[in-house]
Amino acid sequence: MNCSVAQSLEIMGEWWTPLILRDALMGITRFEQFQTRLGVARNVLAQRLDSLVEHGLMERVPYQERPVRHEYLLTPMGRELWPTFQMLRQWGDKWLAPGGAPVETVHDACGHVLQARLECTHCDEPLRGRDQTLRHGPGWVVGDTPLVPELAG
Repeated sequence: MNCSVAQSLEIMGEWWTPLILRDALMGITRFEQFQTRLGVARNVLAQRLDSLVEHGLMERVPYQERPVRHEYLLTPMGRELWPTFQMLRQWGDKWLAPGGAPVETVHDACGHVLQARLECTHCDEPLRGRDQTLRHGPGWVVGDTPLVPELAG
């Protein structure tokens, strides 16, 4: 499907994958660390890590020769997911954490709890869903099924 959301979910849609990425964004790099923190079956973890490497979100880097052991490091592509996870965490804190946020992100420069927000890169206005319009982009292929009925024409 010619849809960036669908293509992203093709990589991230497996249950353990976002949790592995969350932990990687927090600095976890080794197989045993992921396995201990998540409690995921070793074969499932190995498959998910292989997939993340295959899709370019992580790279496998040896840190020991005998036996060979690897760290899993985020690539620039993987590190760019941080804002997505920050926004997802904030949404979960607001709607699904009645006792309050289980984790807070503190901005090192000022010491305050960080609240990420979306804003227009041109005028710096905060963005809300109702302030946007979808239109065909440069990757649109004539004949694709429009994702929004208004784009059908």
